Amino acid sequence: MSLAFLHAHDCSEPHSDAIWGAAWTSTDNVVSVSADGSIKQWASSSGQRHPPNAEFPAPHTLGLVSLSVSPDGQRALYNSLEGLTCLWDLTSGEIVGRFESYTRSAEGAEPSWSVSLSPSGETYAATGGSGNVVVCSAQSETFGQRVASLASGRSKYGMFCKHSPDGKRIALSTETGQIYLFDVEAGTLTTTYTSHALSVRSLAWSADSSLLLSASEDKRLVLHDVRTSAGGTVASFTGHASWALSVDISQDARLALSGSADKSIKVWDIGARAAVSTVQDTGEVWSVSWRPKPSAGGAGAFVSGGEDGVVRWWRGAGVAV
Repeated sequence: MSLAFLHAHDCSEPHSDAIWGAAWTSTDNVVSVSADGSIKQWASSSGQRHPPNAEFPAPHTLGLVSLSVSPDGQRALYNSLEGLTCLWDLTSGEIVGRFESYTRSAEGAEPSWSVSLSPSGETYAATGGSGNVVVCSAQSETFGQRVASLASGRSKYGMFCKHSPDGKRIALSTETGQIYLFDVEAGTLTTTYTSHALSVRSLAWSADSSLLLSASEDKRLVLHDVRTSAGGTVASFTGHASWALSVDISQDARLALSGSADKSIKVWDIGARAAVSTVQDTGEVWSVSWRPKPSAGGAGAFVSGGEDGVVRWWRGAGVAV
C-alpha cells in the first residue's frame, strides 16, 4: 500500500527561526513554538493567525524547546531553553501560569527541558538534567509548585516526557536511549525500555494509551506495547537516513508519522510495519502532528514544523484540510 500526501498551505507569518514544536489541537487550530522565542496559534483551514489579528505572547529572549496542548485545545504549556515554563490560555490570549524552574529555590530543583500537561489539566510533568520527572501544579494560584518526584534511578539527561492520554502513565526518554514508564498514581517506575542506541528525541502515545512510539538519533522508530511486561517492543521502523526527530500516531492508531534530520516526513502503516509515504521538506523536520479529528475518507491530514520556521499543512489525497 502507498499513500499520497499533498501540500495544502503554509502559515501566513513564518517564525524567524526553526520550529521546535507544533501541535494540531482538538479545536482544529495549530500551535507552534520556535527557536526565535515565539509561540503562535494558527487556523488550520487557512494558515492565518488565530483568532484573526490576535496578539501572541511577546517572544522570549531564548528559544522555546517544548510544547504540550490540553486535550480540549484550550491551553498550551511551553518551556524555554533555560527552563521558563508558561501556560497560555488559547481562548483569552493570556499567560495564566509562569514558573522559573531555573531558580534553585527548592532542594533538588533543576531547569526544565521538556514539559507535558496532564490530560486533566491539573498538573504538568517536567524533566531535565537529572533524568527524573517532576510533577508540578498547573493551577494558576500554585503554578509550578512541586507535587511529586518520579526517579528513574539513572542520572541521564531527560530529553522528552509525555503523559498517556488516560493520565495513568508518564513516559520519559533520555539522551542515552532509555525510555522509562512511571505509574502516576503510585508514583513509581514500572518499566524500562532499552530499545535505542542513541538519544530518544520524541515520544507519542496511541489514543487508547496502549502503544508508545519513540523516535531516536539512531534513525529508528520503535513501537512498544505498554500492556506487556516482557519487554514490550512490538516493532522497529527503519528508513530515515538521519536522526528521527519527531513522531506521532494517528487517532485510529493505524498510521504513524515521523520527521527527520534527513529533511523528510514519513507516514508508516503500523500494521504492515512499513513506510507508505515519504514527503520531502526543505530542512530538518523537528515536529509533526496528526489532525486529531478523523477526516471523512482518505488518510487524514497532518502539520509539520522545521528548520525554515514555516508551519506546513499536508492532506491525504482527496481529503480537505
